[in-house]
Amino acid sequence: MTGIHLNGHLVCRDTNDVSIVFQHLGRHTELTRAEPGCVSFQVTPTDDPLVWQVQEQFCDAAAFKAHQERVAASDWGHATAGIERRYTIEGL
Repeated sequence: MTGIHLNGHLVCRDTNDVSIVFQHLGRHTELTRAEPGCVSFQVTPTDDPLVWQVQEQFCDAAAFKAHQERVAASDWGHATAGIERRYTIEGL
């Protein structure tokens, strides 16, 4: 396996959090997939309506770091800051 791989879950507390994810996910996905070094990016609902599966792959640590910095300053980052992330990252 090459590059940086993030796998895990975005865990909403309630339906308000789910609404926030729905409201911002499309644009977040579009921007992330357009980033230099983004190999793949998927956020999909699971059988639990409060949990989303997250899978990301970036070509290298620099691309992943740039992604994290962009996200922190983005509408998605601000809107979802209170939503729990349960991620593992391989390749760093």
